[in-house]
Amino acid sequence: MTVRGFRRVSLPPLAGRVTILLTAVISIVGCVTVIGYAKACSRTTLASTTSMKISPIGQAALNKSESKVELEQYTPNSTVDKTVDNSESSGEWQTVRMRVTAYCPCPKCCGNYSDGKTACGHTICPGDAFVAADKKCPFGTEMIIDGYQNGKPVKVLDRGGAIRGNKLDVFFHTHNEALKWGVKYLDVKVHQK
Repeated sequence: MTVRGFRRVSLPPLAGRVTILLTAVISIVGCVTVIGYAKACSRTTLASTTSMKISPIGQAALNKSESKVELEQYTPNSTVDKTVDNSESSGEWQTVRMRVTAYCPCPKCCGNYSDGKTACGHTICPGDAFVAADKKCPFGTEMIIDGYQNGKPVKVLDRGGAIRGNKLDVFFHTHNEALKWGVKYLDVKVHQK
């Protein structure tokens, strides 16, 4: 069967291979460019993150979908920079207002995930201190939380079903310690690398 107006075009075998090779190279270069652009955009997004001040009305409404939040642009001269140790100068520290609760590795707190391992695969050891945070904070992100670990930085090593947005769960080894912590609204220092 022949279609009127079209002619079969054939290329020499070498030209066909070169065409396929060039198409593959162009596709790979395009993918690498898109990935590089996406990484550059994510760095830009992290660099332009804002810190938040939540009004008392917003604190009461944090569990509701509509909370009143004022955004304040991060400035290099803020008190956050003055409290950061120079040994951790790579990356930026930013202050974010968060709802901070606590948990332990017991079945009451962790349900089916009370096997002694965190979401990133870390095996819990005596003396461990870490937090469970939203997926927007990658594993290994450091945080300083008033009243937890004497103000020393702790890492994000876990996730939680109820930990979404600006919520954190600090880890304690016993259920009584977690209950004693309760629910606090704190300015948390977050170190983005």
